[in-house]
Amino acid sequence: MKKVISVALTLLMLFSICSTAVFAIGDIGSETSSIIVHSSRSQVPVVRILGDGEPLYNAKQEKIYHIRSMTFNSSSDDDEDSDILSSVANILLPFLIDGLLKDEWDAYYENLQKEISEIFSEIILDGDGNPVEGTGISQARKDEMARYKTEKYNNDIKKRGYYQINDYRFWYDWRLDPIYTAGLLHEHIQTVKKATGCDKVSIMASCLGTIITTTYIKLYGTEDLYGVGFTGSVSGGAEALSEAISGKFDINGYAINRTLIDSDYVGEFNVDKFITSSIELLTAAGVLDYLEEGVKETLYAKLVEGVTSALALSTLFSFPNYWAAVSAEDYNDALNYVFGPEGSEKRTTYAGLIEKIENYNDLVRVNYDDIIKSISTKENGVKFGAVSKYGFQILPICQSYDVVSDQFVSVNHSSFGATTSTIYDTLSDDYIQSRIEKGYEAYISPDKMVDASTCAYPESTWFMKNVSHSEYTTFERKLLYDVITAKGDTVITCGDTVDGLTYSRFLVYDYETDIMATMTEENCNTENWKADEKIEEPVGPLARVFVFLRAFFNWLVDLFNFTKK
Repeated sequence: MKKVISVALTLLMLFSICSTAVFAIGDIGSETSSIIVHSSRSQVPVVRILGDGEPLYNAKQEKIYHIRSMTFNSSSDDDEDSDILSSVANILLPFLIDGLLKDEWDAYYENLQKEISEIFSEIILDGDGNPVEGTGISQARKDEMARYKTEKYNNDIKKRGYYQINDYRFWYDWRLDPIYTAGLLHEHIQTVKKATGCDKVSIMASCLGTIITTTYIKLYGTEDLYGVGFTGSVSGGAEALSEAISGKFDINGYAINRTLIDSDYVGEFNVDKFITSSIELLTAAGVLDYLEEGVKETLYAKLVEGVTSALALSTLFSFPNYWAAVSAEDYNDALNYVFGPEGSEKRTTYAGLIEKIENYNDLVRVNYDDIIKSISTKENGVKFGAVSKYGFQILPICQSYDVVSDQFVSVNHSSFGATTSTIYDTLSDDYIQSRIEKGYEAYISPDKMVDASTCAYPESTWFMKNVSHSEYTTFERKLLYDVITAKGDTVITCGDTVDGLTYSRFLVYDYETDIMATMTEENCNTENWKADEKIEEPVGPLARVFVFLRAFFNWLVDLFNFTKK
């Protein structure tokens, strides 16, 4: 039972704080099963850096946490029922007695953080941002990286005659200070250079791995880099993480449904249609709006900062690397929400953690645009490619729930500056015409939702629709691998064809046929839901009645079908 409650609380926490971001290691299909991602176009080793999907282990090499499967290592089941009751009481009683009756909430916040922290006790970091001794990536991963130094390992690669995409993976503890981890990456790159005899390496990074790479480039420059490839980058901030701890909440019923439908579509949840139609009915009837307004007028202002702080520090935001995914515009608000104002008790308790967070801010975040622009220049000759994915609903708790995104991060952030519409509409005709007049017609996506011309690297940024943040297709890995290992003076840009595959600027993935194709006006409408602004916000009483009656009819049909199962 305790494990069930742990998993339930974890699901709640991850859905409200980070959701699909954490599922950042999967691979799906490609245009053809014959795609070979391991044959390099040059003899350049690639260091691959993933996000936060790697399981964590304790000193006994017991798996303590795997974010993809939501599993925890649990202790003895003895007396677990009494433990559960005690935990519930420790949270509920201060909420009811101190909070609701006395309007004193500190005891509730303290107990909430304490009880959640016990569930995450082996993975959360302490007040200085340090892990429990002995916890981290598995010894097997450490041994794997140690093999990169051995003569036999490298002789085997030399006999093969080319470098594979996973030959020199960089495994790291994704919780820790990215500045510290960037130092380990630097050591790893020196190891790979020495082992291979190559002067340079290429980096392919995804999700939180892009933060480590950006930090590395700030600290060590690009001297050792041949190419850099980013996919699903969160280095400029990820709305799903950033807004969750900076007070930018907005609950929207239709957005909740779109998230559930998307999650069902990519196989993360199995959602019955009766659930989504019930939420739609509550939304159309105004119940969710009424509850939201009622909460905002009563408990919201009193609870939001305290609860945000308690949940954040008892879980993922004790991790400096997650703080690195907070955007510049949300950073100061997030600090105040989680740690309180200057001089607060939490600022003292977590002084070491805050120092690491602030160091990253001063080193990377405030210099972010310059760092990104420095990756690939005529002077350094570094080959660069980025993949930005979209076509999915971002988390419904975010004020940015209407941004064009991959479920977790906006296209604007993951593409380093693309201009987009919202999910409800397209770029305006006037805007598109103005871009055409300036010669940027080729940068407007066929679905008229993305203008790639405003990216930091418009010629080497690819957009893939109908691929969520949690999925990494063979096609995109092949594309980035070709870009960052291109031979000699060859520079692969949008529209080029390599090994019979055309790397169009705008691509679309078809889950049913397992094909990644050039996006056209005919195949670009891949959303699993209809984003209709008129349905979102009906104008006038008749429109509201119509929306309600339609929702009620759909609910009755789904209720009938549900009861027949």
